[in-house]
Amino acid sequence: MSSLPICIGVDVGTSGTKAIAMDIRGAVLASALREYPLASPKAGWAEQDPADWRRAVLEALTELAAKVDSRAVVAIGLTGQMHGSVFLDAENKVLRPALLWCDQRTAEQCETITEKAGGEAALVAMVANPALTGFTAPKILWLRDNEPELFEKTRKVLLPKDYIRWVLTGEYATDVADASGTLLFDVRNRCWHKGLMSKLDLDPSLMPRAFEGTEITGSLLPEIASQTGLPAGIPVAAGGGDQAAGGVGCGIVRPGIVSSSLGTSGVVFAFSDGVHADPKGRVHTFCHAVPGKWHVMGVMLSAGGALQWYRNTLCHEEMHQAKSSARDAYTYITDQAQTVSCGAEGLLFLPYLTGERTPHRDPFAKAAFVGLSLRHTKAHMARAVMEGVAFGMRDSLDIMREMGIPLEVSRVSGGGGRSELWRQILADTGRIEIAQINVDEGPAFGAAILAGVGAGHFKSVEEACDNIIKETHRIPVIEENAVCYESYLQEFRACYTVLKGGFQRMAEIVG
Repeated sequence: MSSLPICIGVDVGTSGTKAIAMDIRGAVLASALREYPLASPKAGWAEQDPADWRRAVLEALTELAAKVDSRAVVAIGLTGQMHGSVFLDAENKVLRPALLWCDQRTAEQCETITEKAGGEAALVAMVANPALTGFTAPKILWLRDNEPELFEKTRKVLLPKDYIRWVLTGEYATDVADASGTLLFDVRNRCWHKGLMSKLDLDPSLMPRAFEGTEITGSLLPEIASQTGLPAGIPVAAGGGDQAAGGVGCGIVRPGIVSSSLGTSGVVFAFSDGVHADPKGRVHTFCHAVPGKWHVMGVMLSAGGALQWYRNTLCHEEMHQAKSSARDAYTYITDQAQTVSCGAEGLLFLPYLTGERTPHRDPFAKAAFVGLSLRHTKAHMARAVMEGVAFGMRDSLDIMREMGIPLEVSRVSGGGGRSELWRQILADTGRIEIAQINVDEGPAFGAAILAGVGAGHFKSVEEACDNIIKETHRIPVIEENAVCYESYLQEFRACYTVLKGGFQRMAEIVG
């Protein structure tokens, strides 16, 4: 048991909740994971029951309390999947399953928001971002348009981690980073944009108060303390959306350092001292969880998820081998991809399995292998999937460079980042050194750091990250590979342009 103060970070993710207990030196003392399902009642829909999050969080906290000296816990920080909408009535009852970040049903509502704002340029001027189907505001309008009886009962709209905050503390609150992804937040001035809400005929009281990531938003309720074994009254910090908290957990708190996350989705995350909004809306500009700072972010909807799809669909043999060995299926797949040279001998993969956000903003986009021939094998396909994701992340890097954001080194994280081959592909396609760091606990780690700052155990987020997070290794760009990839990159981009119209027509045929 550690005698040092302990901070807990809770990450309400899409596939499950992860909670960690970290002492103030940054040592992870214990972790707990609880999984839950995702429902898709119609094509393009994605929903979850907030009761599953509640159960998972309470079980995870109970497990942590049993593993560490719970009396040493000084703060809890929250993070989680962004953009999801939890609709509560006047008695704080959940009215329907939450609409998630990957839900694509709101294309019509995005058009409405853009029109009522006065056009896309006017909308970006208000909230620094264009309307996307994943964001929260279109989900609220969808409820009003399609389930008006539930909308009439709605008194509060909370993001996933903020519903858990209400469970733990009884307080309505969010943080400025997560609020930035609602499309109702004035990112420049770090407050709700009441002018836009008026144009959309939405009552500002629907949204909770927004705090900086390190601010304390409430304390652990006695009834939750008795259920989990934690002391009552533990302060709960605002935290951040999963990408902002993940940025803190990777030390992305100074200019020049970016992160490349290869989780289910793929994220390029860059720190910014000021507000830098892309007028074309190709990347997102949000408040950072670091007080008074911002970040620019490119998001691919399928990154590690693309390789997972490949494994589940085409690699049954490798999965069978993994069951009878100490290796996992991804190791076999990576070994196969390693035997193929860069460019996979002319085989390209467009990784748009669930539509795309950056840079295309296209809910109709689909994945495709392009250039298949009799010569190509599963090894080529595996490499093409990894390269296709890397090309998609290069799109975001190039937009950030165009915006004048300094990009010196990229710290890689997420499950896909454990692959040495994939890390090298990212370096070579992105023309940026890739750094590994001494921690890989994801957003929960960043939430714990934010909680530690809020509880006064660090002077600032920057000080905490400097003390805790260290680079352990850098992967340089192999210039020969980088030159090779430039030609393939142009063809990758051209393929989407050619196929775009067909994707939408096919969606209409499928219905």
